[in-house]
Amino acid sequence: MRNELNWFETKPLFGKRIVVTRAREQASGFLQALTSLGAECIQFPTIEIVAPDTWEPLDTAISNLESYQWLLFTSVNGVKYFVERLHHAGKDVRDLKGLKIGAIGPKTAQQWHQWGIAPDLVPNEYRGEAVVEAFKKWDPQGVRILIPRAAKAREILPDQLRKMGAQVDVVDAYKTVSPTHDTAGVQEMFQNSAIDMVTFTSSSTVTNFVGMFGSEKQQLTDEWMKRVKVACIGPITADTARKHGFSVDLMPADYTIEALTRAITDFFGD
Repeated sequence: MRNELNWFETKPLFGKRIVVTRAREQASGFLQALTSLGAECIQFPTIEIVAPDTWEPLDTAISNLESYQWLLFTSVNGVKYFVERLHHAGKDVRDLKGLKIGAIGPKTAQQWHQWGIAPDLVPNEYRGEAVVEAFKKWDPQGVRILIPRAAKAREILPDQLRKMGAQVDVVDAYKTVSPTHDTAGVQEMFQNSAIDMVTFTSSSTVTNFVGMFGSEKQQLTDEWMKRVKVACIGPITADTARKHGFSVDLMPADYTIEALTRAITDFFGD
């Protein structure tokens, strides 16, 4: 009866040990999906989402919403913290009347749908360059745009919009920090070649991952990671991984967690 009863071993990711570096509060769905496919997941968050150093710039922008024509959001976290501060100011989504909203990626757009708002702009490709391209049909000359986003994010989106004639205000809605936890257990797994794959879902997960190994990071990049497969959610993350000396083994065509999960399954199923 082994063939009938031993159903778990037939799962596509059975026997694969996969490190998930995503922030703990965002990783649950990804972990559940991989585990349901038979993987043994090692939760090793390399970023933590926290409030910015000060709310003042975001609060000031919210108090002057009527001066903007567009709001642009590059992540679910940007929407989450923006709406929280909107409520803190005694306002709600009705105060966004007349404003157009842009969202990078289906998850960011979905966050707005939960508030009963359909974003006006959701580019086909889920990165800042695609927003810039999509914005051309809106003629942003002289348009005032607010971008609530992570502190220390890429500047290509606001820079390119300014070149197109838009007036862009960028405010910190949150920041990512490197969490403090013991790396000894994961380090031992790397040393013993006990990890099959590491997954990265943003550039900061890559950079913080390397930084968390301290004095051992050279050995990590030069030796341990050579024996491990690397999966990246998109090209920006993949470029960062390569800059740290990692070989990127897979990247989905769509830059979403669901597509990354499918790509991992296909990779190990070949």
